[in-house]
Amino acid sequence: MYHRNLLALCGAVLLAALPVPTQAQFGLLPGFLSPSTALPDPALFRIKMELGDIDLARAWLKNGLDPNFQGDRIGSGLMIGAWEGNIRLMEVFVERGTDVNLSNALGETALMHAAWKGHLAAVQWLLAHGANVEREALQWTALHYAAFAGHAEVADALLARGADVNALSPNGSSVLMMAVYEGREDMARRLLARGADTRIKNENGHGALDWAMKFGRTKIARLVGTQAEFRVAASKPKAEWGEVRKSEAAPKDLEDLLNIRAILAERGLAVDKIDRNIAALRAKYARESLKRDAPPPTALEIVADRKAPGKQRVRMVINPSAKP
Repeated sequence: MYHRNLLALCGAVLLAALPVPTQAQFGLLPGFLSPSTALPDPALFRIKMELGDIDLARAWLKNGLDPNFQGDRIGSGLMIGAWEGNIRLMEVFVERGTDVNLSNALGETALMHAAWKGHLAAVQWLLAHGANVEREALQWTALHYAAFAGHAEVADALLARGADVNALSPNGSSVLMMAVYEGREDMARRLLARGADTRIKNENGHGALDWAMKFGRTKIARLVGTQAEFRVAASKPKAEWGEVRKSEAAPKDLEDLLNIRAILAERGLAVDKIDRNIAALRAKYARESLKRDAPPPTALEIVADRKAPGKQRVRMVINPSAKP
């Protein structure tokens, strides 16, 4: 027992006397991954890619990361790049063979993300690198997203590449209906000029005119209906078009982050990282809302005073249960 303990002690002394290898020296060892380049979990991947850490993306891919690996919210590296409008990041993953038309857990593609955020350059880049402007029947398309968010130049780019102006969502709602739902008159005019069909109705029997009347958008109602159709619609009691639900408070996790941000800002501390988390949560709720039968507005309304950040108020316009 004494000898074994002595040997162990000698071994410990010898190890302690050896010079400590540097991280660079460790990196020369076959198969070794430093803490910074060890393959990430979905949360770490999403955070680092949203921050645009291109060198780390390259290191992860070099060390065996699947180029189609998906983070915990937006999706693959390409999708995150599209969401952020970060073409350099998109290039890194495309060079490694990522699927340009891969879908995330919500059925969204990188092109849809770029269209939703209005990143025209990213949309054009994706189209040039093989992104499909069309999808199978009854699926959300990039054009739906562009129309819903009101990005006219993006919609034009997609239409120029052959996007179907009358593509239907999972419940049969048209691209035009998305513009009408959000009250985007200019977008509605643009789509009508490209041949949008005003007669399309979704599985609930609602069309563009129905939604325009329900939400009190008279000018748009005149655009999407004939004079005769508009007169008939206008003669109906307002209650017949269904209840327009009021906005609800922001989800608690989002509200908590906004409160923390207000405290940090008040103390003069950096808020860029928490802003990214807030943006990610807003994106999450926006995407979830688009999955519902009748996509609700996903605008997050924030009222704030720079001189009094603690008085910041927030609400998200959602309609969790109704089917317009």
